[in-house]
Amino acid sequence: MDCLFCKMINREIEPDIVYEDDHVLAFNDINPQAPTHVLVIPKKHIATLNDIQEEDLALVGRLHRTAVKLAGQYGFAEEGYRVVMNCNENGGQTVFHIHLHLMGGRQFTWPAG
Repeated sequence: MDCLFCKMINREIEPDIVYEDDHVLAFNDINPQAPTHVLVIPKKHIATLNDIQEEDLALVGRLHRTAVKLAGQYGFAEEGYRVVMNCNENGGQTVFHIHLHLMGGRQFTWPAG
């Protein structure tokens, strides 16, 4: 498989890991858009939001709970943060393995652009 994130999960590429459990991997984004920018991914390969199946719902919830936990650990849970998941090319997805962008440590505006 040529999936960049699967290579990270399999340690063919070493990400800068900030959290890991049996189902989730979180690591610092190599092109951060905020003082803290972490990607939270499932260890199961799911290409896009459109590919999430009924049996994946608990896993997707776990991604969000991991983002909340990390926001607390980084100290910006109360002041606010952004969690984004892009879907397909026009939605801004560049790696086709679902992932949450957890961003914090600065003021965000809307629309994002």
